[in-house]
Amino acid sequence: MSENQYIAVVLAGGKGTRLKDLTKHTPKPTVPFGGKFRIIDFTLSNCRNSGITTVDVLAQHYSHVLYNYIGDGSHWGFTQNESKVRVLSPEQSHEGTSHAVYQYLRHIDQQNPEHVLILSGDQIYKMDYTYMLRKHIQTDADATISVINVPWHEAKRFGIMSIDTTSNRILDFEEKPQNPKSNLASMGIYCFKWSVLKKYVELVEGIPDSTRDFGRDVIPTMIQDNCQLHAYVFKGYWKDVGTIESYWEANLDLLTYETNPLIHKEYWPIYTEHKALPPMYVNDEANVKKSIISEGCKIFGTVVNSVISHDVIIHKNAVVKDSVILPHTIIGEHATVSRTVVGKNTCIKSFSEVGSTLPYSELTLIGDNETVYATSPIITSHIIDNAYNEKWIKNINSK
Repeated sequence: MSENQYIAVVLAGGKGTRLKDLTKHTPKPTVPFGGKFRIIDFTLSNCRNSGITTVDVLAQHYSHVLYNYIGDGSHWGFTQNESKVRVLSPEQSHEGTSHAVYQYLRHIDQQNPEHVLILSGDQIYKMDYTYMLRKHIQTDADATISVINVPWHEAKRFGIMSIDTTSNRILDFEEKPQNPKSNLASMGIYCFKWSVLKKYVELVEGIPDSTRDFGRDVIPTMIQDNCQLHAYVFKGYWKDVGTIESYWEANLDLLTYETNPLIHKEYWPIYTEHKALPPMYVNDEANVKKSIISEGCKIFGTVVNSVISHDVIIHKNAVVKDSVILPHTIIGEHATVSRTVVGKNTCIKSFSEVGSTLPYSELTLIGDNETVYATSPIITSHIIDNAYNEKWIKNINSK
């Protein structure tokens, strides 16, 4: 395949409301992940490692944050001479995923691709797109959808399809069904013939009550028109981190060898913005088990089964367990943090207790730029829905 045959379009404009306060001042793709990365690093690295030289990132909410982070793409190996990544802002708000692409039809047309790869900016996975693109071209499909088997209890969260197991042709597609017929889920990764994509994106714009969405409108309309849609079955690790629960799970997956996407495929690096940070420091009285401790951290307390981002201070006798701590956060002496996601630039004061130590209990979320005092209550709007409970956030001294 020649490089001019295809381009990648990354959908990065969603509000990310299910991530609550983590996306209050930043777009979902730039939320920190895994101690040193941002979520969108995985998609951009996959593009670069796959040899895709033209990547358009469709932004919307806090687009300036995304633009400032990606810049000219040089952190991911893109250069102005050989390849390019561009962050594009819309003239009007996107109303759905296909509507986002619709606003840039003229821009894509000017690049004259034969095929367009549609990607999401909020997923954690390593994937060589060339295999999917090759299969797409070999089968002469109008569109190819990357799919993965998900647990049955999670199937209703995704677009679910039925396929011919011999040819992998897609026979039926339902977006987030209440009673799924299969557990084969769309990953939100599509490869289209450009002429077909353009036709159907324009078509759904004119359908009354259309949500202008790939899963709800474009794909079902193509199936109805008997288009050639094929499934590409992906076997690797993949996680949609659209909710606090899945975001927390994906971070903690890094702590287990079998599920850590960074350990496997060492030849497939995940690039990110480089910062000159000092090495981490772990005091001789500290206790660290099965955790990721990032650069610039100072650890004096206990950290167990947790992901600690860069420039975090955990003071003496503090305990952090089963938690994700984002950058520039301070955990005070004798504070305990359990099953919690703590946002950037936050301070958990000494002797505070945050989160539940009970297995399978609900997660707690503390947003960015918050201060948690041991002697004052936490504002409930800063905690994930239904997770706030005075039983789990309290002042030890009040016992």
